Amino acid sequence: MNLLGHVDSLKSQTSIKFAAFIFISVASFYLGKHWSDGSRQLIFFSRQSPSGTTSSSPSIALSPNLNKEFNVSALIDTPEPPRSAKSEGTWASGSLKAPPPPPEFKIYGIIDENGTMSDKFEIGEFDTDLVENWDNGAEIEAETGKEDVRSTFRVKKFGFCGENMREYIPCLDNVEAIKRLKSTERGERFERHCPEKGKGLNCLVPAPKGYRPPIPWPRSRDEVWFNNVPHTRLVEDKGGQNWISRKGKDKFKFPGGGTQFIHGADQYLNQISKMVPDITFGHHIRVVLDVGCGVASFGAYLMSRNVITMSIAPKDVHENQIQFALERGVPAMAAAFATRRLLYPSQAFDLIHCSRCRINWTRDDGILLLEVNRMLRAGGYFAWAAQPVYKHEEALEEQWEEMLNLTTRLCWNLVKKEGYIAIWQKPLDNSCYLSREAGNSPPLCDQDDDPDNVWYVDLKACISRLPENGYGANVAPWPARLQIPPDRLQSIQIDSYIARKELFMAESKYWNEIVDSYVRALHWKKFQLRNVLDMRASFGGFAAAIIQNQLDAWVLNVVPISGPNTLPVIYDRGLIGVMHDWCEPFDTYPRTYDFLHAAGLFSIERKRCNMSTIMLEMDRILRPGGRVYIRDSLDVMDELEDIAKAMGWRPTLRDTSEGPHASYRILTCDKRHG
Repeated sequence: MNLLGHVDSLKSQTSIKFAAFIFISVASFYLGKHWSDGSRQLIFFSRQSPSGTTSSSPSIALSPNLNKEFNVSALIDTPEPPRSAKSEGTWASGSLKAPPPPPEFKIYGIIDENGTMSDKFEIGEFDTDLVENWDNGAEIEAETGKEDVRSTFRVKKFGFCGENMREYIPCLDNVEAIKRLKSTERGERFERHCPEKGKGLNCLVPAPKGYRPPIPWPRSRDEVWFNNVPHTRLVEDKGGQNWISRKGKDKFKFPGGGTQFIHGADQYLNQISKMVPDITFGHHIRVVLDVGCGVASFGAYLMSRNVITMSIAPKDVHENQIQFALERGVPAMAAAFATRRLLYPSQAFDLIHCSRCRINWTRDDGILLLEVNRMLRAGGYFAWAAQPVYKHEEALEEQWEEMLNLTTRLCWNLVKKEGYIAIWQKPLDNSCYLSREAGNSPPLCDQDDDPDNVWYVDLKACISRLPENGYGANVAPWPARLQIPPDRLQSIQIDSYIARKELFMAESKYWNEIVDSYVRALHWKKFQLRNVLDMRASFGGFAAAIIQNQLDAWVLNVVPISGPNTLPVIYDRGLIGVMHDWCEPFDTYPRTYDFLHAAGLFSIERKRCNMSTIMLEMDRILRPGGRVYIRDSLDVMDELEDIAKAMGWRPTLRDTSEGPHASYRILTCDKRHG
């Protein structure tokens, strides 16, 4: 009995062990298959050799189900856990790994109330003043592709203006505005009177018949093509004074003379240097203003002495003086001493020159000479060559006494009077002004008067104060001053996150590297650039790089009113420039610049005015055959390229040195139409 019970007990234990083995084997198979990712295979261990004999060392064999597919996942019920606060807490607690977030849906277009894209929608009310005004004579077509929801704009080709606009200067030829002036006795008609917004230039100013590419510098100093400036009045009026003469049928010749220096500008400049030995041209005297310049022979001959001269004259006092000057390749602008400040900063010029410039300096309490005083650098010189200096007629002697009295009250020192030239020097500081008797006129300007504020600012009958810290007076001699950060850099109102001197040096290095690459890669020295306009000049780094790379060109640096006024720094470097608003036309004749440079201009100014307005003005002042380099952000390039094509330019979009993924591009354009 005991034996039988023991046997039954053994059978029961064996059955349990066998059942457990079967259960564990099945469970292991399904678990292995479930956790396999499809790229792994179940691997079995065996002690049986391939020949069927038993081996003492185990061997490895692949599953016989290799490469066979089983839909095991269908047999396993894996419901998604409920999205409850409790379950979310379980993910957050880290007991289970959180599932990946659903993919982000990128939606383009107009979304309706059901969350789907629709092309049916309504436009609400909008402010028309915020919409860019394209009513400028060109029609715009909007093309919207079904696959690309971005709109592209194409500007139809601009037409040519009438032949009567060949020399049109919009702000100086506004006849209707000039007729409405209450008075013109102080020269108001020679000042800026721009067309109203939306009534400006909407066509391309044509060149005169027979226009030819200009004669290159330095030959152009002495002769230019007749057909480029086909006017003979100056030959008739000034031929006897050695200004200009006709050479055959196709050229004008410039002998280099002037009203007060008929024997030539070189001899005249030598005389000034001998009169005042401290006037060292190309050293301490680098930047000069020539008032009433004629055809700018004074400035033309100073160039060989490393002096750059801003030559100015009113439009049409003598026909096309400024146009002749620029055709020769000499810096010049149409400007007049009348009722407003000139567009140059305080302490800009080392010497200001007037030779028979037909200006009454003593009128209205000397307000015009006070404007000269504002622009003249501390310690700078004023040279006056006129009849009151040397003629002994009663009326002229009276004018001389008035001039002498006024300059004395301005604390100017009469350094030398010889022959028909008188030269004064401005003081270095305010000590003389402050030591005058109380009530002496003209008074010092108020402390809050900014002498560098010049855009549509009326003349003031007061003496502009010199900075107490001596800024502007102590500039280095040329050429060192080109690269030395000037003192007035500290007074410019800019947001600077690093030291200003370092910012100045970085800008200089930046433009020098770029211009150097232009010279090497784009062969700039073959372009015969002469008259260059930098439309957004900052500290003048581009102009300095032109000099550093020894290009035979001069640069007029334009500082837009929409940015900080950096003009004092530009002049302290020994360069020239002017304040301007590019939403208005520029004060120069058509076809007077060979090269226009605009860096970062359009991305700023498009917030204020129409980009096509600026481009049309660029076309007006650019010579046929001239070039334009626009360096700006990608978001303005498509539109600028379309406008360029509409004006008949040949545009090419180029990468910057930063490569194709940079946010900036360079649009280079050639003007081909005449």
